[in-house]
Amino acid sequence: MAPLGSSSRGRPSPELSNAAFRAALGKVYVWYVGGFLTFVLLLAVAEQMGLPRRWIGWIFLLATIGVYAGIGIITRTTDADEYYVAGRWVPAVFNGMATGADWMSAASFIGLAGTLYLTGYSGLAFIMGWTGGYCLVALLLAPYLRKFGQYTIPDFLGERYGGHLPRTIGIVAAILCSFTYVVAQIYGVGIITALLTGVAFEVGVFLGLGGILVCSFLGGMRAVTWTQVAQYIVLIVAYMIPVVWLSVKQTGIPVPQAIYGFQLQKVTAKENELVNDPKELEVRNIFRQRSAELARKLKDPAAALLADKAAAGKAVADLMAANGQPEEISSTEHALSSLPRNPESARIAWTNAKAVADSKAEPLNGMPPHAQEFAGDPHGDADARAAYDTSRRNFLALIFCLMVGTAALPHILMRYYTVPSVREARQSVAWSLFFIFLLYFTAPALAVLVKYEVFNHVVGTPFNQLPEWITTWNKIDPLLLSVVDINKDGILQLNEMSIGGDIIVLAAPAIGGLPYVVSGLVAAGGLAAALSTADGLLLTIASALSHDLYYKMINPNASTVHRVTLSKVLLLFVALSASYVAAQKPADILFLVSAAFSFAAAAFFPALTLGIFWKRANGIAASLGMVAGLGTTFYYMIMTQPWLRNVYGVTSPIQLWWDIQPISAGVFGVPIGFAVIILVSLVTPPPSGKIQELVQYVRYPALRSG
Repeated sequence: MAPLGSSSRGRPSPELSNAAFRAALGKVYVWYVGGFLTFVLLLAVAEQMGLPRRWIGWIFLLATIGVYAGIGIITRTTDADEYYVAGRWVPAVFNGMATGADWMSAASFIGLAGTLYLTGYSGLAFIMGWTGGYCLVALLLAPYLRKFGQYTIPDFLGERYGGHLPRTIGIVAAILCSFTYVVAQIYGVGIITALLTGVAFEVGVFLGLGGILVCSFLGGMRAVTWTQVAQYIVLIVAYMIPVVWLSVKQTGIPVPQAIYGFQLQKVTAKENELVNDPKELEVRNIFRQRSAELARKLKDPAAALLADKAAAGKAVADLMAANGQPEEISSTEHALSSLPRNPESARIAWTNAKAVADSKAEPLNGMPPHAQEFAGDPHGDADARAAYDTSRRNFLALIFCLMVGTAALPHILMRYYTVPSVREARQSVAWSLFFIFLLYFTAPALAVLVKYEVFNHVVGTPFNQLPEWITTWNKIDPLLLSVVDINKDGILQLNEMSIGGDIIVLAAPAIGGLPYVVSGLVAAGGLAAALSTADGLLLTIASALSHDLYYKMINPNASTVHRVTLSKVLLLFVALSASYVAAQKPADILFLVSAAFSFAAAAFFPALTLGIFWKRANGIAASLGMVAGLGTTFYYMIMTQPWLRNVYGVTSPIQLWWDIQPISAGVFGVPIGFAVIILVSLVTPPPSGKIQELVQYVRYPALRSG
C-alpha cells in the first residue's frame, strides 16, 4: 500500500522490514477505526441537534463510498501482478480480514439473520455450510493453489490439465457463478441505498454501482484488498451495535451470544400462545377461505377472470349511477384496472396469491417454531415421518452444497493467491474463519432477539399506534414489509404482517429503539458487505475474460498495460449488465447466492480436488466432468425453481428428485462431476509426465526430482 512506504509495486520498500510493514499497516487501520468511530459519534450529536434523517443517510453513503474511493485512487495500478494478485504481498491477518469482507456478502450481512428469523433451526444450515466450507479450503485447496502460483481458477485449470478446453469451461463456469452472485450483491446495494437516501430502488442500484466501480476499477486486486479491510471494520462494528443493544435492553447483559438461549425459551412460550390465540385463528381462517376461492378460480381461469371483470365493471357503474363518493369510485376503478389482462396472467397471479394465502393460513404466519429441529415428527404417523425425513434430507443437502460451494468459489480462492507464501495461505484461512466467526456466531442471537421484540411489542398493537419503522419500510418496498387489517379489528395479528428476511438486520436498530444514526450505520455496514463482495466478483469475471480468455488464449503477446486496460473496460461492462439485471428484482438474495454456490460446487470442486490430489486426472476428463456437473445442476434448477421456470417457459409439473429443493441442486452435480472425471480419466491416456511431476511436487515438495 503506497502510503505505508511501499514501492510502486505494492511490496514493502527496502527500508521497511516485513515486521515494520505490518506494523505500519496496523497503525493506518487503527487510525481508520478511531476516525470512523469519531465520525459516527459526531453524526449522533448532529442528529440530537436536529440534523434531518435524509441528510444522515446521504452523509453515510457519500462518506463511506468516499473513503473506499480514496483507497482505490491511492492504490491504483497498471502492473499485472498488482492488478490480479495484489503483488502477492498481503500479510495473512489482513488477507483474512479482506477475505472476511469478500465473504460477508449481502446474503450474510442482510439475509442470514433474516433467514434464521423466518426458518428457525433449519436456517443454521447456512452457518454450518458456509463456515465448514473454510475447513475444506484450508485442508484441500488454498495452500496447494497458492503453490501452483497462478492468477485465477481458470488459469489453474488451464495449467494443470493442459489445453484451452478446460480453461474455456472454467471461464464460462466462473462467469456464471460470479455473475449470479454479483447480481445478488447489487440487489442488496439497491435496497440499502434506497433506505439511506430515499431514492427509488432502481436509482439506488446505479448509485451503489459507482461505489463498486471506484474500488475495483482503478487498482484491481490491490485496491480491492485494502478497501475490503476497511469495509470489514465498518460492517462488523455496524452488525454488533444493534444486537448488543437488544441484548442489554431485554436482559441487561451485553453478550447476546451467551444469553439468547434464554430469550429463545420466551419466544417458544409466546409461539405456543399465538398458535391458539382466537384472533390469530380468525385471521388464519380468512386466509384459508381466500385460498379455497383462488383454487376455485384456478380450475377455469378464463371464466373466472371474465366474471371478475363483469363484477368490477358493474360495481363501477352502480357507484356512478348512485353518485357515489369520488374516492370510492376511484378505488373501484383501480380494482378493475388491476385485474389480470388475460387468463395466463390470471393463472400466474392467482397461483402466487394462493401460495401466500396457504402460508398465512398456517400458524405463526407460516414460520416453523423457532426451536423445532425439522418439520414433521419422527415418531408420528406416516405423513409426519415423511415430512421429517424430507426436512432433514434438505438440511443436510444444503449444508453439503454450501460447504463444497464455499471451497470452490473463484473470488474467494483468488484471495489466497495474494499472500507471500504457502504458510501464510494456511494462516490466512484461519484468520478468515475467525473474522467470519464474529458475525456468524452473532446472527442466530440477532434473529431471536428481533423475533422477541416483534412478538411482544409489535403483535397485538393497534394499527394507529404501530412503530414508525413499519411505515418506513412499507414505503421503501411493500414486498419486504406490509401490514393489512384482515379481520378489521384494528389490532395487528402476526398473520396480518408480511415481513421479508432481507430487512431484519437493517431494521434491527429501529426495532430496538436506537437513534436513526445507528440505522444509518447498519445500512452503511450492509453496503460495505455488498460492495466488498461485488468488487471481488466483478474482478473475478473481468480477470477471467481479460487474462484467461484474451491473454492466455487469444493474444499471448499483449502488453501488461493493454491487458489491465481491457480488464477495466470489461469490468465496467459486466457491472452495468449486472446492475440492469438486479434492477429487475429477479429473485430473492438468498436464492441467487445459493444458486451461485451450487454452480461453483458442481463446476469446480471435483476438478480442483482431483487436479491436486490425483495426478492421473486428465484434461478431457476434467472438461467433461465440469460440463456434466454444471449441466445437471443448471437443469435441475430450471425444472424446479419457480422464477427460472418462468424465465425458460417451463410448464410441466415440478418433480423434485428425492424431494431435494432447487436451492441444493449442487448435491446432484458434484458427485456426477467426480464420477465423470474419474471414469473418463481411467479410460483415456494419462496427463504428460511434466504435469504429473508438477502435481507430485505441489503435494510433496521434498520428492521433486532434480
